[in-house]
Amino acid sequence: MAEAKKMRSDASTSGGGGNDNSRGESVVIDVGRRKSSCGYCKSGSRTSISHGLWAESLNVEDYQALLDRGWRRSGCFLYKPEMEKTCCPSYTIRLNASDFVPSKEQLRVDKKMQRFLDGQLDAKRSDKLLDEQNSCGGSCSNAKNRRTSSAAKESLEADYEGKDKAHQFMHYASQQIDNIVQSCVKNGEFFCDVQLPKASVKKVAPAKRKLLAEVSEDLVYSCNIAFQIAATLRRSKTDAELTKSLEQAVRENRHPTELSPKLIAEILASRLKELAKLSGLLIRACNGHINFYSTTEQAHSVEGGNATKPTQSFTASGDNRCLKKTSGQPNGQKRMFEIRLKSSSFDYEEYSLYRKYQLSVHNDTDDHVSENSYKRFLVDTPLVYVPPDSYGAVPPSGFGSFHQQYVIDGKLIAVGVIDILPKCVSSKYLFWDPDLAFLSLGKFSALEEIRWVRENQVHCPSLQYYYLGYYIHSCSKMRYKAAYRPSELLCPLRYQWVPYDVAKVLLDRRKYVVLSDIDPSQNGDSSSPQPRNVTDNYMEMVEQHDDPFQEGSNDIYVNYDEEMTELDSGDSDDESDSESSDPTTVESEDVDASNILIGIKETRLKYKDLQQAFEPSQRKLVEIQLHQYQRVVGKELSERMAYKLG
Repeated sequence: MAEAKKMRSDASTSGGGGNDNSRGESVVIDVGRRKSSCGYCKSGSRTSISHGLWAESLNVEDYQALLDRGWRRSGCFLYKPEMEKTCCPSYTIRLNASDFVPSKEQLRVDKKMQRFLDGQLDAKRSDKLLDEQNSCGGSCSNAKNRRTSSAAKESLEADYEGKDKAHQFMHYASQQIDNIVQSCVKNGEFFCDVQLPKASVKKVAPAKRKLLAEVSEDLVYSCNIAFQIAATLRRSKTDAELTKSLEQAVRENRHPTELSPKLIAEILASRLKELAKLSGLLIRACNGHINFYSTTEQAHSVEGGNATKPTQSFTASGDNRCLKKTSGQPNGQKRMFEIRLKSSSFDYEEYSLYRKYQLSVHNDTDDHVSENSYKRFLVDTPLVYVPPDSYGAVPPSGFGSFHQQYVIDGKLIAVGVIDILPKCVSSKYLFWDPDLAFLSLGKFSALEEIRWVRENQVHCPSLQYYYLGYYIHSCSKMRYKAAYRPSELLCPLRYQWVPYDVAKVLLDRRKYVVLSDIDPSQNGDSSSPQPRNVTDNYMEMVEQHDDPFQEGSNDIYVNYDEEMTELDSGDSDDESDSESSDPTTVESEDVDASNILIGIKETRLKYKDLQQAFEPSQRKLVEIQLHQYQRVVGKELSERMAYKLG
């Protein structure tokens, strides 16, 4: 317990711990296998067993790799359930944001928020309508539902028709750019003997559009292929070619030149005149991007939108970024809605909302909602912040830990705690104003976070996934995460991703499953799915079970003092033999402590270089610890992260 308190006092609330690595160094302390009361069982009396690390600092690549091995963080404490031993096996769940298909219920959540912003819905009215619907049954209710369903269907059909046109254009434009690239390779403008990447024209979300000097022009689509081509061309050059190019530039008394993303984009854009004529769009190169501009009227036509949709603008200032929405509806009292993204830091207004939420929704106790516990849980972070760059490798927000504030008319209504990493946005926790529970803010925030991933793929192509935390099939209150489709679960043994619809077959039978053992030909995959009506009925049941707990969190609060209580020797018959007791830690890679990176104060050495410094008895104990550490984090990470001794 004293060790836990010392670790807390040393932890920074803003991350840190840099070295020569521009993205920071990872320094961790292995605190071993721990037990705690389960936060997911109804009674809360069952025991959860996990392995824990304390991170003094953590770079974003290493945390991404840990997520992909089943780890999560609570403040600076990292934990991974021992799946076969814990009462509620927790599977990491993720969603490819580009493939996300919203359900009817999720579309309704969006429409409900829009009505609220339009002034057509408020809390009192919502409660009154709900009471009336509960008391009014029979033909009255059915007729109303039929009318609503018919109107919604017409709206959805219009939306899908517009989206289909947009997808067709993006596919066609991508092909045209690829044809021009191949032409440039053939005539020697792009000298390269390797395969160049394919172009991908993507729709630019309204929140990211930047108006030019001409107000009538609007950015609709964009393509960053020039950055990818420039990087490929640069990598394909041999050292000899680079030296020759440099020598020639010196002889000719000029600076050495190469095809920059800006120049490549200008070359490609200049040859898309035919596409511009066909589409009616303006195609221009802008700082390495190929941008497609349209008038406001043309933009709505291309996107399949309509004049009543909300207009959005995006502004940035320092670490704070703000998405604003206002209603285009003519009636009702308009409300201003903003989404502000800020680096993880203590904010008293946020803490006050958190306290109100925990006490009201979760019936929490005062000691769990103190300022200190709030900071440890949702503010403290070991992640080293990575600022944005101009190379398309980091989004405008940067990488690190953030709080996403949802604000209506200047009032904070919800806060999403997220980590933005090289491959994903990892959703950690959400708390919201209980007075606005009728808005389903948990579902709404998840949809916004998925949108954020899709929009920022333009700036950072590696950013593809939305991680929803842990999925616990045996806990009905956590099954709502499967409603965000198509999702994947992480196999706890081989760390392969398995489609949810495939994994569900065996999870219905038992809690713990080695998911990668499932034979897709027998249990269904994307080519042989489950019967549609069964899956739809199940998902509809999940979405209609609207428990406030579902919308609250992806992680539970971890009490460090409890987590750091050692397992008693009598807790398990084979606790002492941890190397063979937990099959989830057995991997094909050999366990070898030689190259594990050891941190002693400011020094970093491989274990093989200092093992002789230990006495034989001490060396044996250290190697047992290192073997266990390597098993839970993997060989590659154990040689990258500094394992702190003393």
